[in-house]
Amino acid sequence: MTVKLYYAPGACSFVPHVALEAITAATGETFEYQSIRLHKGEQASAEYLAMNPDGQVPMLAVDGRPLTQIVAICEYLDARYPKAGLLPADPWARAQAMSSLAWMNNTVHPTFSCFFMPYKYTDDADAQAKVRAFSVPRYRAYLERIQGWLECAQPWLGGAAPSFVDAYALTLLRWGGFAGIDPASLPAYRAYVERLAQQPAVAAAMAREKLELNTFKPVGA
Repeated sequence: MTVKLYYAPGACSFVPHVALEAITAATGETFEYQSIRLHKGEQASAEYLAMNPDGQVPMLAVDGRPLTQIVAICEYLDARYPKAGLLPADPWARAQAMSSLAWMNNTVHPTFSCFFMPYKYTDDADAQAKVRAFSVPRYRAYLERIQGWLECAQPWLGGAAPSFVDAYALTLLRWGGFAGIDPASLPAYRAYVERLAQQPAVAAAMAREKLELNTFKPVGA
């Protein structure tokens, strides 16, 4: 069986990217990776759209069959590779982890999209500026909620080992820097992400994507 992840550096595809690195560490199985450069429009190529009509990442190709949508991909990887411990084994704890993952994907992520891609919601320049400004405090409030979860981390948000939820949490804090949110203003969250980035699977995915952990740039820098 061949498994290939189509990802974009720094995008939410980082979540299954980390998972595949963890699976390799746990099972020895290796995977293929294809970087999709969103800034060059590679997601809109005829070849990619034939596999993924939405032109999004991540996409997981399993023996050439495409699987899209991050929650579905994570669900598949956990079921296919249970030895990797990507989600808690206890049914209730697993459901809670999936609930957190889904919330990150369907609530927090779209709020950042309002800041990063306001043109998807309106073609009026003034309205776009208002959408961007309106989204930042809402996005910060969601990051503060995630920081509050850390009080119950055991030691990770997903339980004893880093999970999909942890990888998404790292991604969301990185994105906050682009929105002008200094991670130093969320000290517990920043410390947790710094600790998470040292985990082998996370570090390997960050190295392949050439990611900086802190994307915040002070005004005038």
